[in-house]
Amino acid sequence: MSNAQIPDKPALEGLEQKWDAAWSAAGTYLFDRDAAKAAGRAGVFSVDTPPPTASGSLHIGHVFSYTHTDVKTRFERMRGKTVFYPMGWDDNGLPTERRVQNFYGVRCDTSLPYQPDFTPPFRGDAKSLKPADQVPISRRNFIELCEELTLEDEKAFESVFRQLGLSVDWTQTYRTISDDTIRTSQLAFLRNLERGEAYQALAPTLWDIDFRSAIAQAELEDREQQASYHRLAFHKTDGSGDIHIETTRPELLAACVALVANPDDERYQPYFGKTVRTPIFGVEVPVLAHHLAQQDKGSGIAMVCTFGDVTDIVWWRELDLPNRTILGQDGRILAEAPEALTTDAAKAAYAEIAGLTVFSAKKKMVELLEASGELLEVSKPFNHPVKFYEKGDRALEIVSTRQWYLRNGARDEAFREKLLELGRGMDWHPDFMRVRYENWTNGLTGDWLISRQRFFGVPIPVWYPLDENGDRVEAGVIVPDLGQLPVDPTIDVPAGFDESQRGVPGGFEGEKDIFDTWATSSLTPQLAGGWQRDDELWNLVAPFDLRPQGQDIIRTWLFSTMVRSALEDDRAPWSDAAISGFIVDPDRKKMSKSKGNVVTPADILEQHGTDAVRYWAASSRLGADAAFDPQNPTQVKIGRRLAIKVLNAAKFVLSFPVPEGAEVTHALDASMLATLDQVVRDATAAFEAYDHARALEITEAFFWTFCDDYLELVKERAYNQTDVGQASAALALRLALSTLLRLLAPVLAFAAEEAWSWFEDGSVHTAGWPQPLGTGGDPAVLHAASAALIGIRRAKTEAKASQKTPVRRLVLRAPDATVAALTLAEGDLRAVGRIESLELLPGADALSVETVELAPQPETGA
Repeated sequence: MSNAQIPDKPALEGLEQKWDAAWSAAGTYLFDRDAAKAAGRAGVFSVDTPPPTASGSLHIGHVFSYTHTDVKTRFERMRGKTVFYPMGWDDNGLPTERRVQNFYGVRCDTSLPYQPDFTPPFRGDAKSLKPADQVPISRRNFIELCEELTLEDEKAFESVFRQLGLSVDWTQTYRTISDDTIRTSQLAFLRNLERGEAYQALAPTLWDIDFRSAIAQAELEDREQQASYHRLAFHKTDGSGDIHIETTRPELLAACVALVANPDDERYQPYFGKTVRTPIFGVEVPVLAHHLAQQDKGSGIAMVCTFGDVTDIVWWRELDLPNRTILGQDGRILAEAPEALTTDAAKAAYAEIAGLTVFSAKKKMVELLEASGELLEVSKPFNHPVKFYEKGDRALEIVSTRQWYLRNGARDEAFREKLLELGRGMDWHPDFMRVRYENWTNGLTGDWLISRQRFFGVPIPVWYPLDENGDRVEAGVIVPDLGQLPVDPTIDVPAGFDESQRGVPGGFEGEKDIFDTWATSSLTPQLAGGWQRDDELWNLVAPFDLRPQGQDIIRTWLFSTMVRSALEDDRAPWSDAAISGFIVDPDRKKMSKSKGNVVTPADILEQHGTDAVRYWAASSRLGADAAFDPQNPTQVKIGRRLAIKVLNAAKFVLSFPVPEGAEVTHALDASMLATLDQVVRDATAAFEAYDHARALEITEAFFWTFCDDYLELVKERAYNQTDVGQASAALALRLALSTLLRLLAPVLAFAAEEAWSWFEDGSVHTAGWPQPLGTGGDPAVLHAASAALIGIRRAKTEAKASQKTPVRRLVLRAPDATVAALTLAEGDLRAVGRIESLELLPGADALSVETVELAPQPETGA
């Protein structure tokens, strides 16, 4: 029995700090490896926790989805599972670099030397600085600032997660840029490379000119942009006239390699296999047929450039066209004209756009085309979807670069089917989310681009030999011994070489690129579970039980993790995936930083209390979007009311002493406990099925019946020490309180723990999950008594009388079974309703108040 003192006025304020400290001191949520070894893999519940991006601040969506995970995890812990619930921090990648630039007012310049005592010009908001005004610093200095800022962000994130009550084992954490992580990520890649699953290729690449990096298919999003069609005249080489095309990208005219029309388009069938000359530059290009050309788009015939959009890539590859790239990685037109521009006039025209941005080059090309008379018309502006990096500000361009790729099934039908099969073998919550995974897998158009031209991330662990001219030998990749890992090829030296041979003919060159952040995050089970580092731990937790995450990263995080697990272990990395919905604003628009409608959780947690916010999150089913209005968070207020009621009800119940040897003997008490038994069964089944919202709904409905009806019905008997039914009422109340606190604990983590501490030792979160008590009562008794009590209250309200007004005579008419049930609770009903005479008449279809005679109420005098 606990010695904790019950406060005079129970309150929610301060419970988060109190119990977070207590849980930390007691090690309540630590992973017990000895218990796990004793129980075996089946006795462990392991969670592949999403590592939040440690750049900026958490938002209300994190609170929403992480609460879903925590509720399920707390349930499994109380069911007796040894829980492995780690936390990671995703602290590398483009968002972190952008945040560092905007926070410190710096940018990375790899040509600069390291400054040991460098002090950044800003420590705060430098976002308004133009890139040219940012202070250039060495790569090492830049990485040090990334490390510094992410560590601060991680501390802030952990503080919020602790306030939220996440039952994470905070000794099981990892960072996606730590030495252990770099070693694991590099090791996994080298094994991919050895098996032929990773490879290098020179290919058209979607490129963000601000981040100066390649972008993978999974990181794309379409945004509406304004454009106009420019109608241009291409000249038939036989001199018989022109073919008119319409393009939104006249600036890429020098990169034109063909015209393409649909093979069924009769307008252009006579020209297939013939050639035309481009306006301005006079380059001869073929007219070809391809099924992707749209007859109803523009003039029905398209200009193929290398490269204007992703369809150009398809045409270039499938029609075996030449590559005349004119756009550089800085987003400007290259200085050197394509070899196909042979005339002085063509070279002079190209010189006028060389070095210009895309925008300026378009303006200049329009001027040249107008002057030559080859621009026939410009359409009215219209909106169309354009590819953007999901975290970028400018439309992507396509440049040709050498990149690293990982096979993902896009070009391997057998592996693609393997990924689909593994997806079908998992349990998805909700099940329809599996379709999104399958659609993404079936819709892939290319292998996974895993290299990035950035600075803060896991280095790709290879070097390249240099020939006698100092040129890189791409086919001769040098890899480290596994014992060398982790390595940074820009600093470390491969075996058989020394530092003096770096960058000189006959020497070597280190790979400067880093892995895409998803290439590391795709290994979160391995990072958390000790793969190739702690075999015992890995065998205890893998494959993991649960992957919880948002629906928007099925195509990135979930799919990429599946790819890595399938390649390495030929299995799915988890048995279950729990997918949370989006948070939407009151107008049902998804909350996102780009839209400026994100709500940060700190103020909401402080104002309403954590349990109230957890209740709001847990009220939404997996996969369902939830609206949140910070000005009027109705569901949060309901949750706060429930949490306060739990404290007050517990205090009230504990005021009734339970005599030694007490037994449940009264029919109403047994009925209440029998009803609660069914609640336990139903809530347990809901939690097992990942339906936390249903479990909460069932439990909450009974809790209010317990408080509003049962407590009122039995309180007179529970108070009366001379009543033979007092012990039965007090014991039933105590048993119900114990059960209800455990049922509510996964959601109301702090209120349940506080109330539990008033009468039990240990934590409610490590107490056993409640089981049906099997008292043998008839639930009909409580149901009938509650209905009768509601009828009595209504009658007094309609008579405009106080609920304390005595009733001289009450006649209830009800079905026979209800009358029999009410007879068993008649004493409690008389007491709570202050009824002198109670008549129960059978034979009705439903319970109703036939007659009510209230005692005269005292007059309020003048």
